[in-house]
Order: sequence, then structure tokens, then C-alpha cells
Amino acid sequence: MTRTTELTADVAEILLSEEQLRTRIAELGAQVTADYAGRQPTLVSVLKGSLPFMADLMRSIELPLRIDLMEVSSYGGATTESSGLVRILKDLSASIEDEDVLIVEDIIDTGLTLNYLLRYLRGKKPRSLRICTLLDKPARRLVEIPVDYTGFTIPDQFVVGYGLDYGELYRNLRFVGVLRPEVYASSE
Repeated sequence: MTRTTELTADVAEILLSEEQLRTRIAELGAQVTADYAGRQPTLVSVLKGSLPFMADLMRSIELPLRIDLMEVSSYGGATTESSGLVRILKDLSASIEDEDVLIVEDIIDTGLTLNYLLRYLRGKKPRSLRICTLLDKPARRLVEIPVDYTGFTIPDQFVVGYGLDYGELYRNLRFVGVLRPEVYASSE
């Protein structure tokens, strides 16, 4: 059994502390509250990685809101590279037609998955469709994505923690850290 302390040992450096995350998410929540004043947004979490971010963000938004969950996949198992093939594993449970939708993402990397998701959700005719991402990694961008709310812009490093995983591990770390290359180099 792998303990959290063992997972922490796999982290080369802490990129974003628990306090930095808490402070920035509160700021994002205040910004969303102001921008959606008088409306009731629907937050759509892209599982699994964005779940901690979504939970903290929605508690920072001082408006009535709905939430829904989607799960999409473009990674195959324990890999650090997107396959480019996007599959919807779990679709929305309610209609978003004429709703103000805010997609909540953990990280935008190449943009391929989110680009596909944007086209898919636009087909469901929401009143508005915006994006809020905790992490933006523009150095790897292959498709231009119109991001409305960004928590942090990060360098081109493989990060884990606060929902982000490698091989389904590390999601429960309370910070965002850079994974030691030797942890994932042997499986690529």
C-alpha cells in the first residue's frame, strides 16, 4: 500500500502550495460571482482531475448555481502524453440548453480535449459557454482555447496533486507538485 508520505517523496518540487491554491481559488470565485451577477451558472466539472478544484471553486461563488459532471478521456492509462483521441465516458445528466455554462478544468495542456469538448457542448445550445481552468500550460498548446478564468500559468513540467494524477495516484496531495521524471520515465 502506498502512503501519502511515499507519494510526496515522488515530488521533485512543490509548484503551488495549499495556501496559494486556496487564495487564488477564492479570487476566481469572487470574479465568477461578479461576472455572473443576477444569473444562475451551471458549473460542469471535467472528471476526474478537476473535482477538488470544482468543490473549492463552487464554495467560493456566492450565487445560486447548478453543477454537472462529465468524464472525457484522451490519455491511455499511465502516460504523460495525450493520445489525441477523445472519448466521452460520462455525459451531462441534465440539459444545458439556454443555460450559462462554465466548464471547470484542472489543466489545459495541448487543448485538444477541451477543443473537442467545446464543440460538443456548443451543440447542446447553452446561452453562454466559458472556461475556468486551475492550470494553464501554454507551452504545449496545439489548439488555441479561449480561456476566461485562469488560476495559474505553469511551465512545461509534469504536475500532480490537487486532483491531477499519474496512474490514478497523487490526486489527494493538497498541493500541485512536479513529479520526479524517474517515476514516469520507465513506463513511457
